[in-house]
Amino acid sequence: MSALVVTSPFLPAEPLRKRAPAFDEHGKALSDFMVLFPGLVRKPQHYIQSTIEHIQKVFADHGQAVVFAELNLKLSLLWISVKPIPGIRFQITEALRAAIPEARIVSHI
Repeated sequence: MSALVVTSPFLPAEPLRKRAPAFDEHGKALSDFMVLFPGLVRKPQHYIQSTIEHIQKVFADHGQAVVFAELNLKLSLLWISVKPIPGIRFQITEALRAAIPEARIVSHI
């Protein structure tokens, strides 16, 4: 997995559809989902940093599946692209919720 990208709440970014991969290295379609961290942008910096570290640990534990991840601080929203592995979205979201109880899955495809 590549490193977690954290976007600045102050700088414009290229649209996510242009940055997030749609296919893995073998041409298989990736699955995407989002996780919301309500109010994260208003939390103290040490809390935000702790949240980022928890996210990175979860992704390290699921490194074989996570292809792309971006945390948009302005929206308090984490976008995750994963390989097509049955049940992986739920494993990752449960691990995130265990580490960060306020994490909420927004959608999955």
